[in-house]
Amino acid sequence: MRVAIVVGALGLLTACAGVRTSPETEAPAKAEEGRPVILARSYTLESRVLKETRRINVYLPPGYDKGQARLPVLYLLDGGEQEDFMHIAGLAQLASLSHTIREMIVVGIEDTDRRRDFTYPSQVPEDRKLLPTSGGSAAFREFLAQEVKPWVEARYRTSGETLLMGESLAGLFIVETFLRQPELFGSYIAVSPSLWWSNQSLSKESPALLRQHPAGPRTLYLTMGNEGGEMPEMQQGLDVFVAALKANTPTGLQWHYEPMPDELHSTIFHPAALRALRKLLPPPPEEASH
Repeated sequence: MRVAIVVGALGLLTACAGVRTSPETEAPAKAEEGRPVILARSYTLESRVLKETRRINVYLPPGYDKGQARLPVLYLLDGGEQEDFMHIAGLAQLASLSHTIREMIVVGIEDTDRRRDFTYPSQVPEDRKLLPTSGGSAAFREFLAQEVKPWVEARYRTSGETLLMGESLAGLFIVETFLRQPELFGSYIAVSPSLWWSNQSLSKESPALLRQHPAGPRTLYLTMGNEGGEMPEMQQGLDVFVAALKANTPTGLQWHYEPMPDELHSTIFHPAALRALRKLLPPPPEEASH
């Protein structure tokens, strides 16, 4: 009798096990299962300049906590988790994997109102109607200079090398910052900048602004995608600016203009960022040979 009970019990367990492992009845994996993959950390910064709370996302290279090296800092506009931070931090991680880019710290500044922060005041009525909150670039630049950069430099081992990168309206802000406050960053990367803004007034003003630039080492990287003919003013504005650079290159400036006609406005940022970082932050020869 005991044998029969044991055999019966084993059969029941086997049957139950079969039910649990059957592909037809197996419960789907839960989304919260597994180990989280952490790429970066996120902080909040109370801004006195902007009178609001801003979120800052920071990527550090692997092994940063155990090292002593001082690193360049890439300041990324549109730098939120649901914006461009994740894919640009992924490019920065390539520095540790492929040795085609120097390791860097990536600081992403998340948006609250990019139309306000990245534009200077326009006298064009259509612009003000299109972007009614526009015109706050000077305050946002002050926020970067007085609050974000000091916050980063106090927390991390920085080398003093700074890069500012962004696309579209963020690219407009980068060109304006390069022209009006060139010493704020060491390198500027503007991808498909919206130089159509304010009837291309910044591009038209650029020859005079470039002639006022102080001498000193500085780098500017420009690119433009295929805008499909729908916004010819973007290319026209950039062409005016490039012509001004050719005629009025400040002492110490290295600038690069590399059009990317095979990329659209919606696809250009990732490949352009990789190309720019490879050019502006090449690895030392001993690392490049790995």
